[in-house]
Parts: sequence; structure tokens; C-alpha cells
Amino acid sequence: MSAAHTAQANDIQGIRKALYSTEQRRRRDESVWTVIQGVLAPVQFLVFLISLGLVIRTLATAEGALAADVSIVIKTLVLYTIMVTGSIWEKVVFGKWLFAESFFWEDVFSMLVLALHTLYLVMLFGGIGTTDQRLLVALAAYAAYIVNAGQFLWKLRMARLDAAQPRAVAA
Repeated sequence: MSAAHTAQANDIQGIRKALYSTEQRRRRDESVWTVIQGVLAPVQFLVFLISLGLVIRTLATAEGALAADVSIVIKTLVLYTIMVTGSIWEKVVFGKWLFAESFFWEDVFSMLVLALHTLYLVMLFGGIGTTDQRLLVALAAYAAYIVNAGQFLWKLRMARLDAAQPRAVAA
């Protein structure tokens, strides 16, 4: 039976691959980087909400462009911080800086989020495009961030289910 068929059969039976092996879970639980990620994630979300409001206000009224730009720069700096600390966390827990099997697609989508935020910075500091064009890039970055945040929350839920379900198959 192929690996895909085995995974599908396990899903049907209610057995799924755990996000963490026993050793990985221990490293996750003991790492200061887990706490740092747990603090930075809601901070980033709060910065995002404030910035989103400022961006929408500027697009709707053509007022407050400087405040919107500053908020996007702050959001991007927080994003860079959470990405660097997240890659350190991944190295500690999984032995890889990025793209560990359990978080591969989240990391792939994170690269899109980073690329869009970085494009915004290039446009801002390079004087490229209009204010509206720049803010639309920021909105695209924010839409990608929402998807990525959803992935994060889904994995958090899966980790909690893994802890409560002894039938999960370890990685």
C-alpha cells in the first residue's frame, strides 16, 4: 500500500500522524522559543488589526497615509521578528531551520507573506507606485497573513488534539 493510501486509511480510521514525536514535544515544551512565539503571535495580530484599520481608512478617505505606512512598517518588522524566532523554534524542535515536515505548508505560505510585506517595503522606500498601489500590496500581504494565521491556529488545535488522543501516530 502506498504512503498516500496508508495516510488516507489512517484518516478514515481516525488515526492520523502526530505533529510531534515524543522527543519533539519535549523540546517544544521546554523551549523558551515556544513562549516567545506564543507572545509574538497575538502581538502581531493586534498590530495587524490596527494597521488594517489605518490602511482601509486611507484607501477610503485618502487621509492618514503616513500613519498607514508607519503601521505597515511596524507590522512588517513584527513579522520579520516572528519569522526569525519561529525558524529558531523550528530548529530547536525539529532540527531544521524551516520546512520541517509537520509545518512545511505553513512555512511555504509564510514565504509568500514575507515576500508581499517585503515588496511593500521596496515600494515604500524605493518610491515605487502610488500610495493606493502600495496599500493594495499591503492588503494582499494582509490577506496572505490571515491565511497563514489560520494555518497556525489549525496546527495549534491539531497539537492539542494530539495531546488528548493517544491514538495519533508519532512522526
